[in-house]
Amino acid sequence: MPPASDDLIHDPDGGLPRLCAIMARLRDPASGCPWDLEQDFASIAPYTIEEAYEVADAIERQDWPELRGELGDLLFQSVFHAQMAEEAGHFDLDDVIRSISDKMIARHPHVFGTESRDKSADQQTADWEALKAAERGPARVLDGVALGLPALMRAVKLQKRAARVGFDWPSTDQVVAKITEEAAELVEARDTLSQAEVTEEFGDLLFVMANLARHLNVDPEAALRAANAKFTRRFQRIEDWLGEQGRTPAESDLAEMDALWDRAKAEEKAAKAAKG
Repeated sequence: MPPASDDLIHDPDGGLPRLCAIMARLRDPASGCPWDLEQDFASIAPYTIEEAYEVADAIERQDWPELRGELGDLLFQSVFHAQMAEEAGHFDLDDVIRSISDKMIARHPHVFGTESRDKSADQQTADWEALKAAERGPARVLDGVALGLPALMRAVKLQKRAARVGFDWPSTDQVVAKITEEAAELVEARDTLSQAEVTEEFGDLLFVMANLARHLNVDPEAALRAANAKFTRRFQRIEDWLGEQGRTPAESDLAEMDALWDRAKAEEKAAKAAKG
């Protein structure tokens, strides 16, 4: 690809071609950025994952101006990977766009083809999974569940795959019973086994918790993000109240902070009730 002109790079209305030109300049061996030139797919992948989470965080907070910026950061990650792939002779951004466009058309025959649109969301999801399976061809049940996914998300996807062939508990009662069993095994491991075995038992408990989330139609990643946000919010209220007295949490004790936690919890409940 010939070098992009400075006019395009500095054109605020240059759109996607401008972004691609900026990326190509950053990776230019003669005049690019030393940091960008040192990167490869593996070194950039963690940033890609981080940017996806920052998009989810902006959505969670309904911060739309920030979402605009975070989506740009995520788009830049795709352009970065495509630029490196083009340099290596694998593919370019046009190939990426063509691939996803073809996939969306193929997986929506009820929109772009002749199939009826008169389907429930569940039926459309089932059809989507069937099309994906057909694209993969002959494969083992759990093949294709990406190793790089967050662990909770991958656990749910593995369980969904197994459930399609009937390997699943029929009710949440059995899942809850399994959680009780795994929790007891974890306590036993804590008291009698090695740290490696404790880690294994803890993993088993988390895996079953992910299964319960699936049965309850709960996204465990989203649920944990919300719990993290709630913890942060309430703990910061503790800091605020202690700060009004000229103290920090380190200068308090558990009993006092626990009481303030209950106060923060009651405050949130009252605010929710006031909103109706």
